[in-house]
Amino acid sequence: MNWVRSVLVLLAAVGGLSAGLPASAQDAFTYGVWRNPKNSVHVEIKPCGGGRACGVVIWANADAQADARKGGTPSLVGLQLLRDFQLQKSGSWKGKVFVPDLNMTLTGTADFPDATTMKAKGCLLLFCKSQTWRRVDVVAGGTPNS
Repeated sequence: MNWVRSVLVLLAAVGGLSAGLPASAQDAFTYGVWRNPKNSVHVEIKPCGGGRACGVVIWANADAQADARKGGTPSLVGLQLLRDFQLQKSGSWKGKVFVPDLNMTLTGTADFPDATTMKAKGCLLLFCKSQTWRRVDVVAGGTPNS
């Protein structure tokens, strides 16, 4: 079920916060580099205009890159996976996630219980899955340091 892993990778890359935090605290939690539980993909989430957040793959291991190629995506690194994520009244972020393994765009949401943890949930048809991502520090040259 490589597509399930890919869906989770992409959906979990999205950030969200509790509604009670001021906007600057929400931004501090949301924006940055995040890794999936297997540490096979790192996504950098940044503002992309209009109060929206977008995420681009900045690093992926050989297995993740091979899975993306099988789905028809020649290059995973540099690919914008998260598009037009907006903060919802509930405090979650919601937007579109491109899944390279499936060559599909889906809807995803995520919440942040703290500054280093991202809880994401995504559904494909009737199948739903949650995943926890962690904040990543990146050393000079873009090499993962987690």
